[in-house]
Amino acid sequence: MTDNPAALIVLAAGQGSRMQSDLPKVLHRLGGVPLVGHALAAGRALDPERIVVVAGHGADAVRKAVARLEPDAVIALQTEQLGTGHAVLQAIPHLDGFEGRVIVLYGDTPFIGEDTLLALSSHTADVVVLGFETQDPGRYGRLVTGPDGLEKIVEFKDADEATRAIRLVNSGVLAADAALLRDLLPQIGNDNASGEYYLTDIPALARASGRRVEVVTCDEAETLGINTRAELAAAEAAFQTRARALALEDGVTLSDPATVWFALDTVIGRDAIIGQNVVFGPGVTIESGAEILPFCHLEGCHISAGATVGPFARLRPGAELGGDVHVGNFVEIKNSVLDEGVKVGHLTYLGDAHIGERTNIGAGTVTCNYDGVFKHKTEIGADAFIGSDTMLVAPVRVGARAMTGSGSVITEDIPDDAMAIARSRQVTKPGLAARLMQALRQKKGK
Repeated sequence: MTDNPAALIVLAAGQGSRMQSDLPKVLHRLGGVPLVGHALAAGRALDPERIVVVAGHGADAVRKAVARLEPDAVIALQTEQLGTGHAVLQAIPHLDGFEGRVIVLYGDTPFIGEDTLLALSSHTADVVVLGFETQDPGRYGRLVTGPDGLEKIVEFKDADEATRAIRLVNSGVLAADAALLRDLLPQIGNDNASGEYYLTDIPALARASGRRVEVVTCDEAETLGINTRAELAAAEAAFQTRARALALEDGVTLSDPATVWFALDTVIGRDAIIGQNVVFGPGVTIESGAEILPFCHLEGCHISAGATVGPFARLRPGAELGGDVHVGNFVEIKNSVLDEGVKVGHLTYLGDAHIGERTNIGAGTVTCNYDGVFKHKTEIGADAFIGSDTMLVAPVRVGARAMTGSGSVITEDIPDDAMAIARSRQVTKPGLAARLMQALRQKKGK
């Protein structure tokens, strides 16, 4: 965070044709969230007063995704893709009344670091361009610097051999005072081969008006942009490698780090143990000392200290596990709270339920929570015992210390301390099985 008021403009209007996809490029997922979510998450380090996302291709889908990721952000529409300068110009009306530093980020550049953004935001120059040194500058625009800071940005096609030898190149990210940006954006021209308005013209316009323009540098890895499926896969690998290293540094045990997959916002406390082939979707928090056994998939859930999950368990959004809860193999939990000490050993579905302390849920138990239109809640009190293969037809309440007989279909509330058995009485027919099988075999033979 910085004392300088900050605003973010995130450019997310491009189609990304090289992705070969109907989905807008910035909505392709990295670390479990859309690419644009990484830029928004990085920008939170500045505690921005305004956030504007410029959408174009697939604007409705981008709007919905941004609303989930950053509810305070507003959407500016760029109906025609006429360049980065034109895109930023569409965002400016949403910054009316804002006086401070504006940072322009890209929705397809996910790895910009917090320190880099703070350096851009707190710099005293009127305009700051983010650059990086690279051994292979390729077709990047070159940053030509001198005693007075950044002299000019030279595009590769316009550069002579001496300029092309420069290894300091432009990332595209830029920071400028809001008032200056409002003045300079309308001055950008489109007298170029593409007929587009480029944000890279801002530094030259600023210098021409006597303003100070400087460069802040970062590691090349922070500037990685995603343009193809191959680049997305490489970025995912880089993200996962970094996330695993950070988890290990924070005191988390990863039994087989290469097989654990993290989301952008995964939070795991020290001394937690994560088995192999565990996948974290967005919104997972695991407290210290919990253990996730192999082959689990977790999303939108909270697991308290001392709990164990898995193997082969699935926790869906809204799952809340208290301390010392045990969730075993082939258990699925959705939008349910399990209080301290609950045991759910295996082969069970719990949805829209609240399970009281120390209750035991037998194998094959299902909360029948959905009637085809509405979801209904199941409540089970403390110290209850739910027999194997119990169907709990919600809405229903099972009292404290109550029991259900195995194979029961429970459709009515059970009082505290009571036992409910809801199944047909068994009828045994001596010798009928042998006679039936003999008749069937004879029929097959004919």
